[in-house]
Amino acid sequence: MYINPQSKLKFFTKFFTSSILSGLFILVSCQSPKIQADVIYFDGTIYTVNSEFEISEALAIKDGKFLAVGSSDEILGGYDAAEKVDLNGKSVYPGFIDAHTHFNRYAEGLRVVDLVGAKSYDELIQRVKNYADANTDEAWILGRGWDQNLWEGQEFPTREKLDELFPNTPVLLTRIDGHAALVNQKALSIGGITSQTKMLGGSVILENGKTTGVLVDNAIDLVSNKIPKTTSEQARKALLAAQENCFAVGLTSVVDAGLDQEIIELYQQLHQDSLLKMRIYAMVNPTQENMDYYFDKGIYQDDQLTVRSFKIYGDGALGSRGAALLKPYSDKPDQTGFLLSTEDDFKDLAAKMYEHGFQMNTHCIGDSANRTLLNIYADVLKGKNDLRWRIEHAQVVNPEDVSKFAEYSIIPSVQPTHATSDMYWAEQRLGPDRIKHAYIFNELLEQNGMIALGSDFPVEFINPLYGFHAAVARKDKNNWPDEGFQIENKLTREAALKGMTIWAAYANFEESLKGSIEVGKLADLVIMEKDIMVEDATNLRELPIDRTIIGGEVVYQNAK
Repeated sequence: MYINPQSKLKFFTKFFTSSILSGLFILVSCQSPKIQADVIYFDGTIYTVNSEFEISEALAIKDGKFLAVGSSDEILGGYDAAEKVDLNGKSVYPGFIDAHTHFNRYAEGLRVVDLVGAKSYDELIQRVKNYADANTDEAWILGRGWDQNLWEGQEFPTREKLDELFPNTPVLLTRIDGHAALVNQKALSIGGITSQTKMLGGSVILENGKTTGVLVDNAIDLVSNKIPKTTSEQARKALLAAQENCFAVGLTSVVDAGLDQEIIELYQQLHQDSLLKMRIYAMVNPTQENMDYYFDKGIYQDDQLTVRSFKIYGDGALGSRGAALLKPYSDKPDQTGFLLSTEDDFKDLAAKMYEHGFQMNTHCIGDSANRTLLNIYADVLKGKNDLRWRIEHAQVVNPEDVSKFAEYSIIPSVQPTHATSDMYWAEQRLGPDRIKHAYIFNELLEQNGMIALGSDFPVEFINPLYGFHAAVARKDKNNWPDEGFQIENKLTREAALKGMTIWAAYANFEESLKGSIEVGKLADLVIMEKDIMVEDATNLRELPIDRTIIGGEVVYQNAK
């Protein structure tokens, strides 16, 4: 075949020119300095939970924030760091946020009798006795976590055995939900409680006209207010122990509901001392003293602490029949529960929250409480808004009231494990029709477009994967029932992950700081060997955390 010499010359000229230019580009590229990071993680499955729910492979962290997110080639090619971590296919998520806890109460609970899971009153007594024998210097015996629904007969306990064992030492044992307590006669006497004692939003349980030792809701305060205050050193030690437990299950932020100024300032001091690394969204206890202080001080937010809301208690709990219902309890036709304050009090609080720009976050369990507070919110909020007022728990919501969440931009803040903890007995309280309107997580999400997920620990366990499992499977720790509890209200895995990351951050006005893995946000991460987005649902509760990272710092690493 004949080739024109001139064409041949042009071909080789073009070839060599192209080769030289390519070589120069490679040389220049190799010589271009990479952007310096503190640490690079690569070769993983990274759920960014950004607006597109993108999955990436690698990320770079600088000064406690995400510097870059992309493919392994992009990050390793454009960035350098003294520490490079090969994830070897591990899964990565934004740091888990628990949208409703009692973190300080959990810390305090590490110093009291653990009654969670006690299967009988006799077991409760034995645990209390063991604690008392090992802590002879305690002026009070305190415990938490009993649940009479786990006992044969499901009846409230009485104080006789406590009186016999501890005639001179006050005893206060709080129910799992914090809305009822068992005390002995010594504690009743200290609290000035008799069979004639009455108060708004609480009750003293009587039997044959005599006190049984069981106090419900506001009645508990008559005794608990007499307990000697925890010392500052005791509180610091307990909080640091509590955060270590939380790190081990992947929590990087918690919403702590119902705090006084003293505890909030202790958090700030521990943050400043670099001892408390857990990020806190604090709901303030609405005492007059706290309102005067924080309304004057105004909203506060930094990378570690947000103070812009008050925790209001609308009613009690379903387990102790303190939840306010529109119609009587199915298993106690003479009871409907009760609101913990008057409607006028709630209206006054709502007006004050609105005036001073604070979120109103109200505990509402029963359908009457939910209706009352939703209507009060509606009167203040008027319509769509960006004030992000919240209903905490939203446990039983009448169908006529569900749409109010969307109409007034009210955020439902729910706890999936409440559904799977209560499902054994909730229908006894509510009946076969009303139970269908309880724990309606997916229904609330569908009309609202967002739902914040939490645990309410120490009412439930601290592990957020328990809540993730309950949300997507609607089953207990034994993966019962087979078909799931009211399975039509399960959440997808994507929705559940958003509920414990970006939606929880949004409910806190913190979505620009955290909740997703995006450039500029705080570098809070959870790394796991297994992927909760694809792992068989039966295994979700048992999956271990590999690392928990806050602001780029590894605060927990599985020793394996």
